[in-house]
Amino acid sequence: MGCAGCELWSGERQTCYAGVLHRRFGGVSSGYAPQFEQVTLFPGRMRRASRWSDLSGRKRKDKPWLDGMPRLIFVSDMSDALSESVDYDFLKEEVIENVTSEDGQRHCWLWLTKRPQRMAALSRRLEIDWPTNLWVATSVTTQKSTSRIRHLLQVGNSETIRFLSVEPQWEPINIEAWLPEIDWVIQGGESGADAHPFHLEWAESLIEQCKEAAVPYFLKQLGSNACWKGKRARHVHSHGGNWDEWPSGLRVREFPQLVEV
Repeated sequence: MGCAGCELWSGERQTCYAGVLHRRFGGVSSGYAPQFEQVTLFPGRMRRASRWSDLSGRKRKDKPWLDGMPRLIFVSDMSDALSESVDYDFLKEEVIENVTSEDGQRHCWLWLTKRPQRMAALSRRLEIDWPTNLWVATSVTTQKSTSRIRHLLQVGNSETIRFLSVEPQWEPINIEAWLPEIDWVIQGGESGADAHPFHLEWAESLIEQCKEAAVPYFLKQLGSNACWKGKRARHVHSHGGNWDEWPSGLRVREFPQLVEV
């Protein structure tokens, strides 16, 4: 739990959802870091998650796009586990060993970081191949931050699923040059009272980029400040996550080809 900071959590801007939740629960709930900036280790959480029930082949009534998929588990969703203070040995023991355990192999694990250079370093330190059921990703919020992708491509091997989380998107982004080496793209707008505008034209553009490159695309949410043709796009859902409120052309939620886990 906790993070060493990024463009979403700095001296100038503090809008990361995990950081905002830490303001409320940090130092109060035993499950949180005392402060978001104080990266805190919770050994054993991954082991407990690995024991969750297997969902392979089941239908998901509320999320039909997940039908047939194993359980998807987001690694360290309330932190960046690749923050500099986290030791590589801890990551090998807590993440890699549990993902590759008999229980862990039943699931797909999604590991997202804004520090893919440290993930690449971890990958080089492993005595085993990168687990095929551990999908890896980096966040992209601006065109400048696409520089993170080159580090992501150094993680794992030819069988590793690598994806991009273009969320929250703050400006027009072109990732065409990277798509031949990317397996999946998730996109979304920012939520919260101080959310940057998310122009639906950006989603149209990224959908087209992914279609041209035959890369699965998933639109997660429009955010709290969606815009269409220069005007505010109204929706009831607080962060634009109900796709029934979206233009039909944006209702795209695809996944990479299922791997053996």
